[in-house]
Order: sequence, then C-alpha cells, then structure tokens
Amino acid sequence: AAARLSGGCGGGGGENRLVSLPLSRIRVIMKSSPEVSSINQDALFLTAKATELFVQYLATYSYKHGRGKEKRALTYSDLSHTAEESETFQFLADILPKKILASKYLKMLEKEKRDGEVEEDDDDDQEEESEEEDAES
Repeated sequence: AAARLSGGCGGGGGENRLVSLPLSRIRVIMKSSPEVSSINQDALFLTAKATELFVQYLATYSYKHGRGKEKRALTYSDLSHTAEESETFQFLADILPKKILASKYLKMLEKEKRDGEVEEDDDDDQEEESEEEDAES
C-alpha cells in the first residue's frame, strides 16, 4: 500500500498510482537545494501531487483562454500568453517566454546595445561636466 500511495518503484501500474510525476526526479530536484538535508516521504508525495495539480491547472487555464481551443490543441503560445497576461501566472513569464524569430531577437540585442552605449555616453558627459565644475571652483 505504501508503494501505491507514494507512487513507488512498483511495476508502473498507471491506474493505481496517485501521482503521475516520478518521485525520484522530484526528490533530486528538492535535494538540489542547499537548505534541504532530508526529505520526508509525505512531503515528497505532497510536493509531487501539488506540482501535478498546478500543471493541470496551468494547462486547463491556458487551453480555455488560448487560441489553441479552436484547433482542439494546447500550444506553447497558449502557455506563453497565459504567463504574460494572467497575474496568477506572471511568475512564469521568464520560463515561458514568447517565441520570436532569431533575426528579431538579434535586432533587439543590437538595439539594447546601442541604447546602452547612448546611456554610457550620457554618463561620460555628466562626469566631464562635474569635472569642469570642480575645476572652476
């Protein structure tokens, strides 16, 4: 019964498992935190179940509010749009960024670089002005 409850190492019986995610992988992720020294089996199970329910909620919400519903499919764009537009899921915006073409990304990088140079030039001008003021004093 404990193996069934914890999604144990048994023979993969899908119907009997209460958690779909692999507990061994979740344990590895949890142990990667330096603050974690040991993991209680119940905490592992609850973390796995909570993660599973969260992913289901994210997918359902994204499907209902996305364009993929027209095609009866959940798309990456639906997930990305949800992360960007929904206040609840905004913390995922860095993990689920909008897809853009590489050429567009390179243009953005060039623009940021130019903007950064302009700001640096402004800083240099301010330093020169303050040096001139100091010299006049």
